[in-house]
Amino acid sequence: MTLSGYREEELVCNRASLIIHGGTEEERRSWAQEAARNFDVELVEVKQATDLAAALRQRNGVLFIPDAAKLGRDAQGLILRCLQMQEERPKVVVGVSGAADAALSRGTLREDLHYRLHQAQVDLQKDGLRELLRRRWSLQAEQLALKAAAAKAAAESEREAAEARRPGSVTRTLPKARKSVSSSRKPAARNLSPR
Repeated sequence: MTLSGYREEELVCNRASLIIHGGTEEERRSWAQEAARNFDVELVEVKQATDLAAALRQRNGVLFIPDAAKLGRDAQGLILRCLQMQEERPKVVVGVSGAADAALSRGTLREDLHYRLHQAQVDLQKDGLRELLRRRWSLQAEQLALKAAAAKAAAESEREAAEARRPGSVTRTLPKARKSVSSSRKPAARNLSPR
């Protein structure tokens, strides 16, 4: 059976919560960070079950769980209740190491949570996806660096302009250069010796 659902490029920029599996934890985190940048919010990462309830009460943002299996089944139940009952909630990115189906068969991923999110999955093991993401993240990093450099230059220019407008600031100008007198215009020397 082939599941139809959201494409990866749709999931990274929409509000749907999802399961992201395969790849490394750092790759899953990078994907969640990109989603947070798309909404211009900070990424909230939860690694401990004790921190989960407070993070789920947020009205917006992106909540990243690096590995749901490490939180345990009760904490996964909190995620499920949030997804079912809270209208205003963060985008929840549930990470799973390895394949989601393997986590289901091991019992480390709740079946009801997987069912709730089965239409919204990012499989980092999918052919070519990791390479595509690396290129996309590299391009985004270059664009962010260019924006940061432009913002720094604009801030420096604004600082200089504000300093020049400040009362009591001295504006110095260099004196104009004098024109030199040509030697051909000098009067001829007279011979004043007595005869």
